[in-house]
Amino acid sequence: MTLQVRRAFKYRFYPTDRQAAELSRTFGCVRFVYNRALEERTRAWNSEQRRISYAQSSAALTQWKKTEELAFLAEVPAVPLQQALRHLQTAFTNFFAKRTSYPRYKSRKKSRASASYTRAGFTWRDGKLTLAKMAGPLDIRWSRPLPPGAEPTTVTVSRDSAGRWFVSLLCKDTVAPAPAATAAVGVDAGISFLVTLSTGEKICNPRHEQRDRTRLARRQRDLSRKVKGSNNRAKARVKVARVHARIADRRRDFLHKLSTRLVRENQTVVIEDLAVRNLLRNGRLARAISDASWTELRSMLEYKCAWYGRELVLVNRWFPSSKLCGICGTVRGKLPLHLRDWTCDTCASVHDRDVNAARNILAAGLAASACGDGVRPQRESSRTGRSSVKQEPQRATAGIFRL
Repeated sequence: MTLQVRRAFKYRFYPTDRQAAELSRTFGCVRFVYNRALEERTRAWNSEQRRISYAQSSAALTQWKKTEELAFLAEVPAVPLQQALRHLQTAFTNFFAKRTSYPRYKSRKKSRASASYTRAGFTWRDGKLTLAKMAGPLDIRWSRPLPPGAEPTTVTVSRDSAGRWFVSLLCKDTVAPAPAATAAVGVDAGISFLVTLSTGEKICNPRHEQRDRTRLARRQRDLSRKVKGSNNRAKARVKVARVHARIADRRRDFLHKLSTRLVRENQTVVIEDLAVRNLLRNGRLARAISDASWTELRSMLEYKCAWYGRELVLVNRWFPSSKLCGICGTVRGKLPLHLRDWTCDTCASVHDRDVNAARNILAAGLAASACGDGVRPQRESSRTGRSSVKQEPQRATAGIFRL
């Protein structure tokens, strides 16, 4: 059974000088409208305890264009400005639903320069894309074809900090489920090895940031020597951004290939529900954890499993996957990070830390999937009043899973 999805296809393009100038003006106006509307909403709430809706912000935008001071807003396409207000409305909706923090102002230097065009803001004809108020189409490098008969519904143009231009086309696509598979795999994330599979296979961590650390440090030293506000500093900043872009591109490519392989080969993929944000508080490991990008890998697995008819199971982050003996069920009290192999005190089984954790994750995920419940940390009876994780030695019983 095929699945209808909305899929974005991102391509690089090379604008002419006139197109680049037009898009740069549009980016600036989009940022200005977003910040001005955010300021008005914040002021209305702080002074009058009044909320401003999207319709009121849109009406205010029309009035801004009529003033002499903000007449420049009428020189760029209207659709991206309206989309900026919609994005702000979405940000407030997420804030009031307690899904995110209060919306922040867009920075000229730190925020991504982008503009979104809906169907009324561009022309798609014969495979060529022409944006509003532009004489000619964009020179897009079609690295992969769009789905047959697909037409973009939303176009997002962006420029990254390295000066590269990208266009993202949102289209309706039909995704066919992957061939049926019976295998299931548990995935344990790590640093020395990016992931360890329950099959015993260990996939090395490419450490993209570490491999380019010398080059990055050299570029950053050059940047620090330039005079602030000078053209040479701007050129040096772009060189630093190019190194970061190279690292990010290689990391993303590797994670795409890894996640696609896991989804194609297995019907069920089991991973841990890690709190990566909390793990980044460890100053000694924060850089390595960021380079591993476990959150991005999980995100890829989530949407690819949904697309191709696979099952992704999340195991509770407090489940003692590394400390649990996969043979007899004993939970070890302490297991320092430097201890990569350990021996069970009860059954004398020798375990590879990562492989044992991956197999325990798989077993816990399959049990949770079969019972329709999540995995919880093992608890002792109420007589002790203590978690079994803190007791040594302990036995893993059926209490690991809340059935």
